[in-house]
Amino acid sequence: MGARHNFRKLTIWKEGIEIAKDTYANTKLFPKSEMYGLSSQMQRCAVSIPSNIAEGTSRNTDKHFKQFLETALGSAFEWETQLIISFEIGYISQETFTHLENKIQRIQGMITNFINNLQIK
Repeated sequence: MGARHNFRKLTIWKEGIEIAKDTYANTKLFPKSEMYGLSSQMQRCAVSIPSNIAEGTSRNTDKHFKQFLETALGSAFEWETQLIISFEIGYISQETFTHLENKIQRIQGMITNFINNLQIK
């Protein structure tokens, strides 16, 4: 049995890809000393969001798909925390912080709604 959802068509996956692209663009500007620290952590979290959504679509049951969506959601909250730290230590501007915070909170809401809709069925 193939994937029940085409992850490439899911808005939550597309938004996750955008977060990953934004993360790489912004962490490129972090101090080189952060290459294996905060930059790396943010990149891993950002990549985890769409990756877990995609992997979840390959599962045969909503219960299993939900587990991957919950992992993606956890990564989104972890990434938001790292974003706050990046802002508070001066690695990103207020403008960038506000823009990215809005994006991550939107995807958190979308993933939560997707999980809730799966549970209704």
